Amino acid sequence: MKLGILKTDAVRPEWASNFGEYPDMFTALLGRVDSSLEFVTYDVEEGEYPGDVDEVDAYLITGSKSSVYDDKPWIATLMDFVRTLDARKKKVVGICFGHQIVAHALGGKTAKSSKGWGVGRHTHRFDAIPAWHDGGESDFDILVSHQDQIVENANGATVLASSDFCENAVVQLEDHILTFQGHPEFVSGYSREIMELRREAIGESVYANGVASLSKEAEGDRVARWIVSFLRG
Repeated sequence: MKLGILKTDAVRPEWASNFGEYPDMFTALLGRVDSSLEFVTYDVEEGEYPGDVDEVDAYLITGSKSSVYDDKPWIATLMDFVRTLDARKKKVVGICFGHQIVAHALGGKTAKSSKGWGVGRHTHRFDAIPAWHDGGESDFDILVSHQDQIVENANGATVLASSDFCENAVVQLEDHILTFQGHPEFVSGYSREIMELRREAIGESVYANGVASLSKEAEGDRVARWIVSFLRG
């Protein structure tokens, strides 16, 4: 299977040498689960897209510091591409910004949450167990970094997992689109770097709780297995 990674942001240069760019993070994460996967990166922020939608078997939309409602031409172009992928029933996985832009493009809405920033390790719980799930615990821990949240889901979307902080944490549309608000590709060190950078913006209490939450590992590899199961299902 060939997976097209739609890159929607660049890692800060001072961090990239330690953590890689976002496509590197996903390649490492998903490659640990399925070494047969092939990866192609399209920098959509720079206008890079496949010549043909079927150039790859499936797509993954990364996270971004941008908001999906920002008035940026590349975001409008990406939303059009999401609509094309949906119409063609191509498999799509969205992560954080990718999760939100799918909703925004397909009839939903994303906005800044009145609950403020979500950072560090959060626990999300499945209310419905999908076919690609491993059948284990319904709770899972995932690293998060977001102030925006989906406030209205895409037309026909099913919410699979949520938390008190994030009502729309895992969302699926039919059998071809799956999105996560959290970041399975993040490692604790990268999560901490982002919290340090945004410490003033997120507030001291949220920052302290976020850093403390990193004492326990998130379940990125488990989420990666779900993603691969979904893509191959």
